[in-house]
Amino acid sequence: MQLAEVAQGHGAQGVKSVRVSIGPLSGVEPQLLRDAYPIASAGSVAADATLLIEAAPIRVQCETCGAETEASPNRLLCGSCGDYHTRLLSGDELLLVSVELVM
Repeated sequence: MQLAEVAQGHGAQGVKSVRVSIGPLSGVEPQLLRDAYPIASAGSVAADATLLIEAAPIRVQCETCGAETEASPNRLLCGSCGDYHTRLLSGDELLLVSVELVM
């Protein structure tokens, strides 16, 4: 578990809070993660930690005009020129943003 490695690497007694960023295209449902977290963290250094979830935006880069814009899940269009030739930059990730340790 990545949290155990972080806590051990810093000589912490435990984890106070965990902040993650979830994109809408990640396949992770935030509420289900929130519900599963107590079970998944039971017996670990993060058992008493608070889970904080941030929503990551969907960002695309247009291959036609080069603009980087936000997009919606079912319309990955360039927000500048409207073209559909885009490359996904973010929105499909589940990232560990920060960990607050108990020293």
